[in-house]
Amino acid sequence: MTEPVRLAKRLAEMLACSRREAEQYIEGGFVTVNGVVVEEPQARVQNQAIVLLPGASLLALTPVTLLLHKPAGYESRDAANASGDAGIQTAAQLLTAANHSPDDRSGIRPLKKHFSSSELLTPLATAASGLVVFSGDWRVARKLREDARLLEHEVVVEVSGEIRPGGLERLNRIDHGFTYRGALLPPAKVSWQSEKRLRFALKGEMPGQIAYLCESVGLKIEAMKRLRVGRMSLSQLQPGQWRYLMPYERF
Repeated sequence: MTEPVRLAKRLAEMLACSRREAEQYIEGGFVTVNGVVVEEPQARVQNQAIVLLPGASLLALTPVTLLLHKPAGYESRDAANASGDAGIQTAAQLLTAANHSPDDRSGIRPLKKHFSSSELLTPLATAASGLVVFSGDWRVARKLREDARLLEHEVVVEVSGEIRPGGLERLNRIDHGFTYRGALLPPAKVSWQSEKRLRFALKGEMPGQIAYLCESVGLKIEAMKRLRVGRMSLSQLQPGQWRYLMPYERF
């Protein structure tokens, strides 16, 4: 029996290619070990059957963007603000092949590298549900960061309590006096969807902002759901499921 070696080393020997090329094949999901796809170049192998699948490509892995329907109770904050507490469920943990939406029409094969290299770009309060965006594409990251104050978010909230007289009018004029975290808030469009449900359409929405606005007019949020970021909406994406951003879709 041979000594265990890294899969990338064994594959490089088999194909007479460089170690980096072997790693690209493996990370691209093109290598099986005893019939099972293995995506970790550092995996240890001995005498197993190693096969390079047909259609294997050395092209660099294309960066992807993932749209996730985060259920309430999952933390989705950037690394600088994440709690890091043990036992806390995070939105990133939902990015697995098992949670891939069956309605995804992108044709992209889910790879572990897609999940590990994707960064959360649209934080959402832990108690809220709805659309969050992860991406490893620097162009998408730049768009969502640089245009954060310009992108409109659509959010519906279930509220309790009685709104103060003139409260709805005040929410629709938040450019006249509302500040949050030391910044003057841009205008918002707020309307009643039903007796206890408000719809917010506001730019640059930040975690905690809508709860702050509701409390300022006598309302308490019971549930909150983000439906849209820019032009991208939840559509038919089910809670806990994710899909790839299509090439033609833009925020």
